[in-house]
Amino acid sequence: MGFPIGKRDGCWDHGALGSWAPESDGGWDVATIEDFDRLEVRVGTVVDAQPLAEARKPSISLWIDFGAPLGVKRSAAQITVHYKTHLLIGRQVLAVTNFPPRRIGGFESEVLTLGVPDEDGAVVLLKPDFKVPNGGKMF
Repeated sequence: MGFPIGKRDGCWDHGALGSWAPESDGGWDVATIEDFDRLEVRVGTVVDAQPLAEARKPSISLWIDFGAPLGVKRSAAQITVHYKTHLLIGRQVLAVTNFPPRRIGGFESEVLTLGVPDEDGAVVLLKPDFKVPNGGKMF
């Protein structure tokens, strides 16, 4: 038995994480601890942020430093409701670093920056409570 993960509307493609079986608890997909262990969720510091004008939905391009050996990776994030580009620089964020790249509005997003929805559905970024070394893996 695993723990609930994902979205009910099927927005995220979890196929890369292994086989999924619906539970009787309302249709949530469940994952095993082995599935969770395959994810590389790491902390990094935003070193640059620019508006992503080519995206269909308002987005910001992020350059995130994950330290050695990953270095700086790019991410496109729909975070314009709560965040201004100049205020993101220096902020630590969490991201999945081992998903394949995705092209978003002509921009290659190399990592998936993580957030949760506020009461209106706008993204609020996840971050550590205290400054931690870049590249630290979530466990």
